[in-house]
Amino acid sequence: MQKHLYILTGGSRGMGLAIAEQLLDSNNILICISRNTQASLTVAAQGAGAHLKQWQHDLAQGATASEHLQQWLQQQGPNPFASATLINNAGVIPRIGPMSQADPHDLAHALRVGLEAPMQICAAFLKATDGWSLPRKIVNISSGLGRRAMASQAGYCAAKAGMDHFTRCLALEEALKPHGAKVCSLAPGVIDTDMQVQMRGAASVDFPDQGGFIQLKAAGQLTSPAEAAQRILTYLAREDFGNNPVGDVRDA
Repeated sequence: MQKHLYILTGGSRGMGLAIAEQLLDSNNILICISRNTQASLTVAAQGAGAHLKQWQHDLAQGATASEHLQQWLQQQGPNPFASATLINNAGVIPRIGPMSQADPHDLAHALRVGLEAPMQICAAFLKATDGWSLPRKIVNISSGLGRRAMASQAGYCAAKAGMDHFTRCLALEEALKPHGAKVCSLAPGVIDTDMQVQMRGAASVDFPDQGGFIQLKAAGQLTSPAEAAQRILTYLAREDFGNNPVGDVRDA
């Protein structure tokens, strides 16, 4: 029986791990591409009778990960799959502070993981599956900070804004093809992850918005990783997925 293929980056922790856990199903094949593997995910997959592969790649070296993915997809061909979906979730926040204090290596790392690697992996996925007539989808996990500027967050904001815009370009390209992929750069809402801890723990003198993030936590306005994952997968399953190349899980 054909399986639904899911390729997920950054699936070893946080919201990515929650997405991976919810995709563990006997009807799915899940490939997680992360810097580290997650033992609990392997155990959960065995218990669910799910098909899981964990590929260990540092996404700061996205070319290596994308080449591996392209070769694997070309070797498989379309026959084993009922559908193929790529979820680009991995990302990092460079040191929180004004650009005048930024470390160039830190900025480069954040842009490689948050923008360069998703572009490379999208290119590999689309190239390897270009002739496949089965349904294909790409979800690039974006952020409200890609659409709203924030002081001391230039690296992260730039990566997510770039993700939104290259997804718009992908949508135009794929719309010209008879079996083009459906694509969306999707903001997942405000989630209680390590990123939020990092923002709340930043020095207020360097991060003018620190108090707002502390208030979000205190007011219970953060979504759990599991709930955020469910919202993303629900959005992915919508019949109108891809009609808007830049979306938000809270869109009606």
